[in-house]
Formats: sequence, structure tokens, C-alpha cells
Amino acid sequence: MIHHRHSLHTRFFLVLCLLFCLDSPASFARKPVPCSLTKDRVIELIKQVNYTYQNTTPFKSNAFWNNAAYHTGNMEAYKLTGLEDFKIYSENWAKYNQWKGATSNDTAIWKYTYGETNQYVLFGDWQACFQTYVDLYNLDAVKDSQKIVRARGVMEYEMSTSRNDYWWWSDGLYMAMPVMTKLYKVTGNELYLQKLKAYFLFADQLMFDKEYHLYYRDAKYVYPKQPTINGKKNFWSRGNGWVFAAFAKVLEDIPENHPLHSLFVKRFKGMAKTLKATQQPEGYWTRTILDAQHAPGRETSGTAFFTYGLFWGINHGYLKKSTYLPAAMKGWNYLQNIALQTDHTIGYVQPIGENASPDTTISATSTANFGVGAWLLAACEVTRYLDK
Repeated sequence: MIHHRHSLHTRFFLVLCLLFCLDSPASFARKPVPCSLTKDRVIELIKQVNYTYQNTTPFKSNAFWNNAAYHTGNMEAYKLTGLEDFKIYSENWAKYNQWKGATSNDTAIWKYTYGETNQYVLFGDWQACFQTYVDLYNLDAVKDSQKIVRARGVMEYEMSTSRNDYWWWSDGLYMAMPVMTKLYKVTGNELYLQKLKAYFLFADQLMFDKEYHLYYRDAKYVYPKQPTINGKKNFWSRGNGWVFAAFAKVLEDIPENHPLHSLFVKRFKGMAKTLKATQQPEGYWTRTILDAQHAPGRETSGTAFFTYGLFWGINHGYLKKSTYLPAAMKGWNYLQNIALQTDHTIGYVQPIGENASPDTTISATSTANFGVGAWLLAACEVTRYLDK
């Protein structure tokens, strides 16, 4: 028998749920999702979504970013539910990829620009897999160093170079920053944090916009380059979702007395303020954050990362509940009532790409592995909020 909490905290949340259900668009009512939200209900949704994905998707996929991003969500689902099936799925994927990202062993040809072949070892999209490898290593009662030997070898080689420009696109912050903080916690090697600071400051200087506290996808989009159709600054939703989620992940690992901690808190709070102001009435964020007309309509991957970050910030005391819970709740209502389909797939996910193209059509059947991973992250943080 499951015991439900009846604290003021939970009652406040349930009142919010009821208000949103009463005031929801007609599309919210298209499937029978109960208005009273409980921890057990969200856990059930997590199980349905993740089992549906794993039962229809072989674990035998490469270690590139899109697959790796799913596994970051799957590992959170495992930590929350304790379901061994989830852990085994990621463990099998890691073994299939020999606990590696890009596979070249010749450091003379290693590259960090965009590339999908085996020599792009220093490209962050091939390093995101290391997050899951470290998580699996940490779960072992008897540690198996082979699980992280490649991760350490790659990142420590990278840190031995004099370059600081490894993170030249916004996605890279999610792919690589948590790798460095996780390995810092495993090794105690301060160089991970020193280099993290150097690499982040380069990325921040390159892509951060001081007016809106958001990030351009890369230097090609820095205003006035490639503005929206209405001449506004072009901030890609998923690109900022990667960054917002990355801040949440690394703030869990960086010591509070480290100089980077206060900078990340400042950036995280600044982004949250803008995101609260730009959320659409239905709960999602459009593909270009400031210009809903540029690529109009629903989008799930950016929305899921933003919802994850908002709930994470509330759960960890960085965001004021009375200010940000309504936005977080609207995001979750969209994710559970609209993005989540009746067959337990996740819809309205913008396909792989680097911008919010008006020519791309997104529908309820538009799904992707990284979108499922982002949805799982958000659902896990909602559950943790309800468990407080």
C-alpha cells in the first residue's frame, strides 16, 4: 500500500495542478490524465515511457550524443526507481561501445571540430557517453576502473593541451561539463575544475548574451547574424535547454566554495528569469525563444530541459518556489498531457539540427531518443519535488 504525503508542500502542488486543469486548453483533455498529481503517478508514467522506449529500441547503438543523451535520462530513471532493467540497458549499451566514445587511439589525428567519425575524440558530442559510464562505475560495489579508463584517458589528454576552445557550441556544455565534474568527484583531481573553468569562460564569452541571459547556439548566430524572421535575437530553445540542464548537473558536483559555483548559479538564475517570461500559455517554449512566429508551435526537447531545470532549481533551493513553481508546473502539464502520447511515446520533438528552422514540421509523432531522455529528466525532478 502506497502512503501519500499530506504536507502543506504537497497540498500547494495539488492546488496548482487543479487550477491548471480547470484552465487548460481543450487539447489537455484529449486523454484521461488525472488532475491530482502524485509521486506514484509520475513514477508510473516514467516506467511506461521508458519501458516503451527500451522495448522498441535495441541497445546496440553508437555512443554519439543523441544516444548518450537518452542514457543520461535513463540513468536518472534508474536512480529514482531502482529498476534493474533500466541499469542493465545502459550497461549493455556501454559494453557494446567498449566504454568508449569515438574510438581512435592515435592522438595525432584527434579532432574537436564537428565530426561523426572515429578521429573526433575531442569533440564533446563523442564525450557525452562518459557521463553514463561514470554513473555506472559509481554504482558498483567493487569498482571496475575499466569502465572509466577511456573517459579519463580522453579528458586528461585534452586537459594536457594548451587549447581552451573545445566548447564552441551550446550543446557541448551539456555533453562535456558534467563529464568533467563527475570525473573530478571520482579522482579528486583539481585540474578537472581548473580546465572546466577555462573551457567554460571561452564558451561563455563566445555565446552568452548579457541582455537576455541566454546562449546563442554558436558564433554563427550571435546577433545581428541570422536574426529571427522578425529581426529579433535568435536563441534556439533546445540549445539553451542543453545549457540550462548542464548548469543543474554540474552544480550538484562543484563545491560551493569554488569560484565557478557562484558563476554557474548566476547564469542559471538569469536564464530561469528569461525562461519564465517567454513560456507559452500551453506550457511549452517555441523553438526560437524570443520569437514565437519564427517557428511556431509546440516543441518538447527544449521544454523538457527547461522544466527539468526549473524543478531542479526549486528542489535545490536555487529558485524561489512561489516565483517559479507555476512555470515549472505549466511545463510539466505540457509534458504529461500533450508531449506524452497514448502509446507512451514522446511527441513534438524537434529533429536533429542546430537551429529553429521554420521549414521543419513538428507533430505528435515527431520523436527522438534525446527527447525521451530529456522527458525522463524532467519527470524525475517532478517526482523528487513531490517526495519532499
